[in-house]
Amino acid sequence: MSAAELKATLSLSAVFFLRMLPLFMVLPVLSLAGDSYQSSTPQLLGLALGIYGLTQASFQIPFGMLSDRFGRKPIICLGLLIFFCGSLLAAMTDSIYGLILGRALQGAGAVAAAIMALAADLTTDEHRTKVMACIGISIGISFSVAFIVGPLLYSYIGIHGLFYVGACLAILAIVTLLTIVPKQAAQTDRQKYIINLQSLKSVIANNYLIKLDISIFTSHLILMANFVVIPITLRDFAQIAATSHWQIYLGVLFSSLLIMVPFIIFGERLGKTKLFYGISIVLIILSQLGLAFFQVNLILLVFFLILFFGAFNYLEALLPSEVSKATSVDTKGTALGVYSSSQFIGIFIGGVLGGFFYQQFGIASVHFFCLFMALSWLMLIAFLPHHDHRTKNRLEDETVQSENGS
Repeated sequence: MSAAELKATLSLSAVFFLRMLPLFMVLPVLSLAGDSYQSSTPQLLGLALGIYGLTQASFQIPFGMLSDRFGRKPIICLGLLIFFCGSLLAAMTDSIYGLILGRALQGAGAVAAAIMALAADLTTDEHRTKVMACIGISIGISFSVAFIVGPLLYSYIGIHGLFYVGACLAILAIVTLLTIVPKQAAQTDRQKYIINLQSLKSVIANNYLIKLDISIFTSHLILMANFVVIPITLRDFAQIAATSHWQIYLGVLFSSLLIMVPFIIFGERLGKTKLFYGISIVLIILSQLGLAFFQVNLILLVFFLILFFGAFNYLEALLPSEVSKATSVDTKGTALGVYSSSQFIGIFIGGVLGGFFYQQFGIASVHFFCLFMALSWLMLIAFLPHHDHRTKNRLEDETVQSENGS
């Protein structure tokens, strides 16, 4: 990449990191903070945990279209300001309903599509995949850092302090966007980001993309449902003080690399991506069984968390790459839009149903529900007709590139 492209990639990745870090930071601690809010119940806390996924899914496409009309940076700034307001509201409220509204506002600043569109504006086709990969890596890093920093900061500044930190990070993201991200050149005719019905139809008709959308939906549903109850399990059953949860997550995340990294390396080298894809779902199934039955034994609890995070993080790296491979240039943006919407809807439903099952039937019921979802996921992946469009799409793209070159 040129120096300008590298600068654009790193600065936009930083904006994405600063945007996602505060959202993830509250994930491992919000369930512990129920006493901080009036009228709080496990079900309402689950709603607060997942509501940002619903508003994210709802506003991604409108924000992307507005960025086509009014420019990328102004719309990204608007989204970050909405996120800032949501963080302040969540920080200042003492009511669970104020928290739900604040989290909804945080998600309503849905700038992911606009940021990726700006990244596409500032880079060439040749390096587009690398740029998107860097942005994806920044999200993965923010997730890992949040699970360590969130519980650590929570022990000093509480849940309200975490939301104030989120507001500060939103301002830092705006400053980064306006001062470091390069200016956008005039859009060319090839840059079309509005989803049209024809491209949407081709994406929905692609069985492989359907599998990937089901996978990201279910994996994030299980993640959010789990983190309605895992912090409580660590505190009440494993007798781990909330101030020490970050140490558990730090060990779990580093240990999960022993699963994630070999899966990535051998899956690509041996051409066994499909095999490791299925094994990851099996590991998530095993993790839910273990978390349901071994809540008191800390060693086993940590072991099953490692299984879960190893499989989950592998899928986080694999699925977006597979979406990119399974589509042609003309439908890539649409496919990623549908994929992202599936992810955020899963986050919302996972938070709501996780809170419901915990309130009505207890902690173990949440893991049994997730076990059912994971088994259904595995069966759908196994029996859904598979027509891999990737080779065809690659040939189409190579033909277009060769024609453009000539």
